[in-house]
Amino acid sequence: MKKFIIIFSISSFFCSFVQLKAQDSDNVLEEIPFDFMSRSPIYDYSEKNLNNTDTIPGFDSQESKLKISGTIFQSDGVTPAKDVILYIDQPNQDGEYDLQFENDKRFVYNRGWIKTDANGHYTFYTFIPGSYRHTRELRQIHPIVKVAGKQEYNLNSFIFEDDPFLTKACRKKLKKKGINSILTTVKKEDMYVSTHNIVLK
Repeated sequence: MKKFIIIFSISSFFCSFVQLKAQDSDNVLEEIPFDFMSRSPIYDYSEKNLNNTDTIPGFDSQESKLKISGTIFQSDGVTPAKDVILYIDQPNQDGEYDLQFENDKRFVYNRGWIKTDANGHYTFYTFIPGSYRHTRELRQIHPIVKVAGKQEYNLNSFIFEDDPFLTKACRKKLKKKGINSILTTVKKEDMYVSTHNIVLK
């Protein structure tokens, strides 16, 4: 029984490793991968080669255009992390998620992907989302990060410094939890600009 448990554990680890390697490779771009319905949307990009800049669909038609850029660092907070995939999705300007379907899988239309360059840099051209009407929900952008050979994971949602619903009590709770994902935006010409650096786990 003990030998069986050891063999099973080794097999499980190997299968997990193979799955991670498969997700890191080009087969995420297969026409319909075997795990398409269940896998994280971070793998649903269509470009053969991601680069460190992406533009959210509908960017050009938005009034509150937003450029988010920054550096992703290794866990030491100093070393730039290259070839890291960062995915974001968000509600539209009315705070609603524009849901669409591809091969029967539902996805958020306002989304994008980047892969950091050698200096860990990334840039998204997107827009400031709205709050869902008649609620006090914060305006949010939802990021997921993926390091080669490791499982993807969710980052804390990007929220906005000037959000009227970001109360003192809310700020206090975020600070207590060590969450630092508040974006400060500055208006430059026809768009808002924000810098946000990320430190990996």
